[in-house]
Amino acid sequence: MDAILIVDMQVGLHDDGGPKHDLDGVVERINRLNEHVRGGGGAVIWIRHCGKSGEPTERNTAGWAFLPELQQHMDDLVVDKTLNDAFAGTALGPTLDRLKPDRVLVTGWATDFCVDATVRSAASRGHRVIVAADAHTLADRPHLPALKVIEHHHYVWQGL
Repeated sequence: MDAILIVDMQVGLHDDGGPKHDLDGVVERINRLNEHVRGGGGAVIWIRHCGKSGEPTERNTAGWAFLPELQQHMDDLVVDKTLNDAFAGTALGPTLDRLKPDRVLVTGWATDFCVDATVRSAASRGHRVIVAADAHTLADRPHLPALKVIEHHHYVWQGL
C-alpha cells in the first residue's frame, strides 16, 4: 500500500511568487496519482500550510484552501503544518507509522522548500520515498529558473 503526500497545493501559494512551472500539468498528474493510490487501497494525505496572520495561507482564508482543480475526497487525510517540514510538530509521522505504507510518494509545491524538507524528513525516518518527478513545482527563483531548480533536486534526491 502506498501513501501519497500532496504538499501545500493551496490557493494562497498559487498566487504568491509568480507563475509556477507547468502548474496545470502538475495538477493533472497529482489527480491521476491520487486516483491510482486510492484504487490500490492507499492513503491520500493533503499537507496544508497554515500561515500567520496576513500571510497568503492564513488559516480560514481563501488562500488556505487547496487548489479547486485538485480532486480531494472525503476520506482523504489532511495534515496542517506551520513549518517547511510536514513532519515537524504535526501528526504526519504517527499517521504514517500507523498506516505502514510500502512507499511514500511526494508531490506538491515548492520543490526547493516544503517538498524538499518533507522528502528529506521522510527518508530520515526510514520511509521508502518516491518523488513524483513531474508532480511538483515552484516559481522561477531570482538566481535560477524553476526547471533548473527541479533538475537539481532530482539529482540530490536520487542519493537519499
